[in-house]
Parts: sequence; C-alpha cells; structure tokens
Amino acid sequence: MEGGGIVSRPEAVARQEAATVAASAAAPVQRPPASGLQSGGQTAAQLDTTTAAEKAAAAAPSSGGGKLGNTVASLGDATQAGFWIKTPLVSAPGKGRIVNPANGKTANVDLQPLGGGASGSQLSLAAMQAIGAALTDLPTIEVWQN
Repeated sequence: MEGGGIVSRPEAVARQEAATVAASAAAPVQRPPASGLQSGGQTAAQLDTTTAAEKAAAAAPSSGGGKLGNTVASLGDATQAGFWIKTPLVSAPGKGRIVNPANGKTANVDLQPLGGGASGSQLSLAAMQAIGAALTDLPTIEVWQN
C-alpha cells in the first residue's frame, strides 16, 4: 500500500528511512564559512604592514647579478612582513629581485631558501602586490640574484 493503512513494522521503518533520505536530498547543504581573507578575516591592506619607504625601495631598479630561473609562486605567510621570496632556487639567503613577465612589474626582495626542488616558491604579501599578482594567482615569475 502506498498511502496510510496498517503496515508491518519493517515496512514502517523502511518508509521512514526513505522519507528521511528524500528530505535530506532536498535540503540545501549548509557549509561553514570559508576561512581566511574572504570570510571576514583581515584584508590584504590590513595585513600589509610595509611602509611607503619599503615599497619605494622594493620598486627601485636594481643592477647586476644573474637570473636564477623561473618559478611558480604562491602567497606565503601573509602575516610575515617585508618583501621576500622563499624559493628552492637559492641555497643561502641573499638579495635579489623578481619579475612578473605577464606585466613587466618587478620588486626587489630578500631571497630565502626553501626546501623541495619542485615545490614552487612562496611570496610575501607585499611582493605579490608589488608585481601586480592577485593573492590567489599562481604566477610564473623570474627570480634574479643581485
């Protein structure tokens, strides 16, 4: 029987389970809010603690040194201030610059070693902004040593 009427206990349990499954399939899935910059956390501007002088120094042209290579970069620790890149392209800290070939923008940065040869690189928030990359981008950048 499809409607009411008398049914056996197993039949009643099966109907209840079917109704529960149908109701849960129709209900929208509730997801917790995303963490990070989009969920009411701090904005990029709030996290960027670099001064105007630091930004000007990072944008100043640099000379000398050689190209270390290209790397795919992602946003590193947004709470770590300054202009830096952590990259497997260097084995010791130093000074250098990065170039975004997509738009030609450059920034002078501190080069910091990062383990894992094929792991890509991490950029500071200020460096990502200086080279015109969106915080969620994975730009391929050139890394130069001074």
